[in-house]
Amino acid sequence: MADGCACDRHAHMYLTVSDALDRGLSVADPLTGTETLPLTQAIGRVLAEDCASKLDMPAFDNSAMDGYAIRTSDLGAEPVFDLPVAGRVAAGDSGTHTAPKGSALRIFTGAPVPPEFDAVLMQEDCDVLNGRIQFSHRPKPGQHIRRAGEDLKAGAPILRRGCEIGAREAAALAASGYGEVEVYRKLKVTIFSTGSELRQPGEPLEPGQIYNSNRYMLLALLNKPWVELTDRGPVADKPALLEQVLREACETSDLIITTGGVSVGDEDHMPRLFSAIGGQTEVMKVAMKPGKPIMFGRCGDALYVGLPGNPVSAYVTWQIIGAQMMARRAGLHRVERTPEHAVLAEPLQRRAGRQEYRPVRIDGTAPDGTPRLRLMAASYSGRVALLAQADGLAVIPAETEVLPAGHRLDFLRF
Repeated sequence: MADGCACDRHAHMYLTVSDALDRGLSVADPLTGTETLPLTQAIGRVLAEDCASKLDMPAFDNSAMDGYAIRTSDLGAEPVFDLPVAGRVAAGDSGTHTAPKGSALRIFTGAPVPPEFDAVLMQEDCDVLNGRIQFSHRPKPGQHIRRAGEDLKAGAPILRRGCEIGAREAAALAASGYGEVEVYRKLKVTIFSTGSELRQPGEPLEPGQIYNSNRYMLLALLNKPWVELTDRGPVADKPALLEQVLREACETSDLIITTGGVSVGDEDHMPRLFSAIGGQTEVMKVAMKPGKPIMFGRCGDALYVGLPGNPVSAYVTWQIIGAQMMARRAGLHRVERTPEHAVLAEPLQRRAGRQEYRPVRIDGTAPDGTPRLRLMAASYSGRVALLAQADGLAVIPAETEVLPAGHRLDFLRF
């Protein structure tokens, strides 16, 4: 292998991405505090209890179609059946309707099927004339009837604790009788960006200054119903000020996220300051590209994640490691990202040593329907505009140096 930078030559000294993630998850203890909320207020929150259905679903036999309810025992051997319509049953009715033997009931989707009626004819299969229906196909018992409990029996599990209550989950809870649920309290998260060079968008830039893109990236990433966010903005590279902000955040937060200042330069103060206030660092060097300088640890009850300052590095490191740590801390039980398969549209040559997450564009599909990926620039850790143009990240294993066009690899779609 060609001689490269020290970080690649000594990548074996660093933790693998998998090991770093495992170590990060091991210190991300889930919240224990909960609250009970009306279902309308619990949408988007993290469920803190296992939920079983409070009733049979559906709760009663009901019609799956608009049509006519009949008793199949009323039908003889005629080639064409002819029955009078003796009543009407709509959704929301009691289901206690009766009708003389040898007659039918007009019925609508979702309406309760009265006792003794054991089949529903679709209205399209009937001719209707002068209050009577005629049909030639003999229905089977149970036709177009949704039986009580066929979806779910009372007491059957519907949701596990640790799921985020989205549209499907809210519908299942409502259908099974939950007017309120127990959820984990909101995760208290504090963010700030380190760097004396940072300015806010819209402010004039002096020589050597840049706009603080990481702040807005984190604001977007953390815009979740189960997060209570405190934004401390940018903090200058002044050790006393950084230590004060970090100490205050540790006293009030479940999770602290910073960008910048986590490497080994003279202005990278965060590792030393975190230790100075009593924090225990778990990881500092990970064999990944971008994002090698990352740290995380604990200080009291607060979990700390220190991301690189380069925006692409910060984004990738957060998506691969930080976001999963936050999800575990919030009580979510599914935290991993599942990649999809894709193929390279062009050959790749690179220096082995670190697992790489390369921004890519989708360029059509392969014959088997998997996405074809076109690699974007090889140097990208600070190019946030390039990240915005990408469709996702190609995952290139650490040991890989050369890949031919058409090679299959993992793809994390944005």
